[in-house]
Amino acid sequence: MNKINKVNASIIIIGNEILSGRTQDTNTGTISLWLNSLGIKVEEVRTIPDIEKTIIDTVNELRNKFSYVFTSGGIGPTHDDITAESISKAFSMEYGSHKEAYKILEKYYDPGKFTEGRQKMACMPIDAELILNPSSGAPGFSVENVFCLPGVPSILKSMLGGISHKLTGGKPILSHTINLNTVESEIAKSLSDVQKNNTEVDIGSYPFFRAGKLGVSIVLRSDDKTKLDICNLQILNFVKDKKIEIVQNY
Repeated sequence: MNKINKVNASIIIIGNEILSGRTQDTNTGTISLWLNSLGIKVEEVRTIPDIEKTIIDTVNELRNKFSYVFTSGGIGPTHDDITAESISKAFSMEYGSHKEAYKILEKYYDPGKFTEGRQKMACMPIDAELILNPSSGAPGFSVENVFCLPGVPSILKSMLGGISHKLTGGKPILSHTINLNTVESEIAKSLSDVQKNNTEVDIGSYPFFRAGKLGVSIVLRSDDKTKLDICNLQILNFVKDKKIEIVQNY
């Protein structure tokens, strides 16, 4: 299948709490939807532990493979927040107190509240560009094509708008969903034929179980609305011929 867009990205979710199941990852969805709106396609997501070598190796691999890399987690004040120092080592940059980040945090906290632990949040590659944080003060940072964000979902989401101007995307990626009361085997051959005739549209098929009935969600994705509409019409035609019930088409 052809790529929708040449501008791509990967996401690295960092944290033992995600791997243990104690915390559910919602940041992947948030970042992916935002990047789609900018015309940047997420092509790989990895979840890795708070281990320095793993972070360094993963960042170095993906930053050479994708247009952009986004990390989530590990830039807080606790002992296991090692992402910033690991990124410094990945780029062979000096790690220390970032002057601008320190000033931002110093102003954010009341006198006497800017503790040693909180001062750690100003430590990062000293030449990194800051990603401002409108929610809780502590900034994220970027080095070249790697953007490091916090793990708290609400804070991460609030920081994305401040990055958009740093990214060069393509056309926004559009999507269309058709929910059917059927099983995948019933539509597999017809769907495959549609895909062969529409190579510039990504077509995904996803089973679901809802209200006691099996169903299939067909998701179409493209940066060209005309091609998306043509593909949608071809699917609806074979669905009608097979007398399959359409639950939703949006």
